Amino acid sequence: MDVNTLPLCSDTMLEGLRPWIECESPTYDPVSVSRMVGIACDRLRALGARVEHIPGPPGLGDCARAVFPHPRPEAPGVLVMAHLDTVHPIGTLEKLPFRRKGDFATGPGLCDMKGGTYAAFEAARALAEVGHETPLPIHVLLTSDEEIGTPGTRALIEAEARKHKYVLVPEPGLMGRSSVVTGRYAIARYHLTAHGVASHAGIRLSKGRSAIREMAARILEIEAMTDEDCTYSVGVVHGGKWVNCVSTVCRGEALSMAKRQDDLDRGVARMLGLNQRDEDGSGFEVALSVVRPVWEPNAGTLDLYERTRRIAATMGVTLEHGSAGGGSDANFTGALGIPTLDGLGLDGELVHTLHEYIEVESLAYRARLMAGLMAELS
Repeated sequence: MDVNTLPLCSDTMLEGLRPWIECESPTYDPVSVSRMVGIACDRLRALGARVEHIPGPPGLGDCARAVFPHPRPEAPGVLVMAHLDTVHPIGTLEKLPFRRKGDFATGPGLCDMKGGTYAAFEAARALAEVGHETPLPIHVLLTSDEEIGTPGTRALIEAEARKHKYVLVPEPGLMGRSSVVTGRYAIARYHLTAHGVASHAGIRLSKGRSAIREMAARILEIEAMTDEDCTYSVGVVHGGKWVNCVSTVCRGEALSMAKRQDDLDRGVARMLGLNQRDEDGSGFEVALSVVRPVWEPNAGTLDLYERTRRIAATMGVTLEHGSAGGGSDANFTGALGIPTLDGLGLDGELVHTLHEYIEVESLAYRARLMAGLMAELS
């Protein structure tokens, strides 16, 4: 299969992405995420796929699974796994509109990871259009909560992945068009609660103990624990209701990340060791939330990379690979030992910011990479 001859056009693909990007879908807005999943399912049906709607976990958007036409649709195959939730709140389009600027395009979730998901669909479409029957059926799993650590869909992901021989994840590329992801660091999330003692901030300030002050001190302590083996960061803080009251509760969320599982496990122990309550009820609590296990490449994953490297070479690209910080749902499938290749999505940068962008030409390029894998995996 010469992927260079496949009917794939970046300009056409970008225009097809417009309704995807203009349907904002932050994780914490399940109605919007479900609407986005519906748009993607409409596209799958238009391409002839059989689609199954999956009601979302409590408080989260819907999910879906699909399989493209194939003589053996129920056989273990190639699973394209993607999330359609984003970190961008409703209204981000006003500041980060879907817009092309020369060789680049912007929009919330365009790079992470709606564009890569759309490119994977187009890869399957292009193969069907030229009459190429893939050796294995191409399956799709769309989920709704990756950006908050996959608390509701991990079991679904693992169960679905176990049915298949390979997993392809069109998350953004690691270092531009010259790389894919073959491993992910381990990540743990935590819920933090600082407890204070109430008093009137104007009349009896000295009688109270501020939960906000406690949280502020703990943030400095937590982030100072960062070293080469494990990083710590606090990204969410909420505290207080009245400025004239000494705060009694302040809540936060923290994250630790490590290249090795043992280092993350030690990091978790350090975080849980911060738990402390005094007789007056003040103090600090840490509760472990969702955890992504470390994913280290096995022989199957490295074989997927070698195949992709050869496909890229036919397009004049020398493809590298490596492990990446920041989690993805590939952590779960890779940790299960299922051959998994991540970072197959679009080339771009500044994801999770108001400057997120893609390189437009990567739409066709990345679709060709995925089509080449779909065409030869058996």
